Amino acid sequence: MTTPLRNRITRLIAAFATVFAIALPSATLGADTQFDKMRAKIAAFVADKMEKLGGSRIVYKVDTDGLRAAAVTDLRDDVYKTLREGRIAFSGLAIRDGGVDVKIADAKGREQLTRKLGSAAEGLPAHAFTVTDGGDGLIRLAPTDAASAERLRDLVEDSVAMIEQRLKDAGVKLASVQVDGPDRIRIFLPGVMEAEHVTAIFARKVKVGFRLIDLSMSAEQAQSGAPPAGTEVLLGFKDRLPYLVARDSALEGDDISYAGPGFTSDTKEPIASFRFNGRGTRRFAHITAENVGKPFAIVLDDKVISAPVIREPITGGSGQIAGNFTLEEANSVAMLLRAGSLPGRLGLVEQQVVQPATKP
Repeated sequence: MTTPLRNRITRLIAAFATVFAIALPSATLGADTQFDKMRAKIAAFVADKMEKLGGSRIVYKVDTDGLRAAAVTDLRDDVYKTLREGRIAFSGLAIRDGGVDVKIADAKGREQLTRKLGSAAEGLPAHAFTVTDGGDGLIRLAPTDAASAERLRDLVEDSVAMIEQRLKDAGVKLASVQVDGPDRIRIFLPGVMEAEHVTAIFARKVKVGFRLIDLSMSAEQAQSGAPPAGTEVLLGFKDRLPYLVARDSALEGDDISYAGPGFTSDTKEPIASFRFNGRGTRRFAHITAENVGKPFAIVLDDKVISAPVIREPITGGSGQIAGNFTLEEANSVAMLLRAGSLPGRLGLVEQQVVQPATKP
């Protein structure tokens, strides 16, 4: 069973368990059969409740044009970063007609660029790209159709996870979140007759920030007295310990292009890994270079997830977040990192209140 499918089935089991208990399908059934049967049972149960109780039906659509534009912008930033780091002479770097154009007179420079970009995208299907020779040193790079489809699937999957988590946080016990086609998500909420209150939950943006930690006084002193100007005390995600951090983020989560769970290579401890786009990579390199030896806080929704010390400038554009996580917690942190800009990628298509069926 693939990990994404396992995650979907796990969420379906959890969602179904909130309404009534079921027996899990036989282990001899295929993963697809399990998923389809669970989805059908949940849909049928919720449809029955919608008919009896009435409720809200909400439909969201992913902004596919914005998603592709963001992918092309990320590719342009990666091209620029690779050219600068490799000291490759170039001109005319620009986004044009859904791709990235750049002119490199030296054939070795063109080969070096495509090789390094290809190596960075290896193992990341959503970052695959094509290279077209335009002649006279001009090359054109563009995300492949398969990469665009992969990004769309990832975004829809993340959106479903975000919607389910926020419904759970809001205390909604009975709901069904269903993928409808490649880019739409339908939400059924039996008994909920004020749909606008639910859509307001999804409109809230997850706040992801990288903030410097203030060492001018202890967090405990700041709690009992007055914290320095421009700072505030936040609590840790797991340890609930206080941290004195800058109010303003040195870097926002909008520049995170990838995040996922993983394990450390030595202790096999669950972690959340992340990667910045080109703009975020440059900013993160600058921040870490200026603050070597100092701690900084990775903050999600005003909770400190991790507070590592910057050992050296981080120029590669990627990092890891460790915090004595379980694998489930590491996956949740990664999902929240990805979800920072999700509300801006979802458009409300339909918001309808369904009245209960009239009794005969």
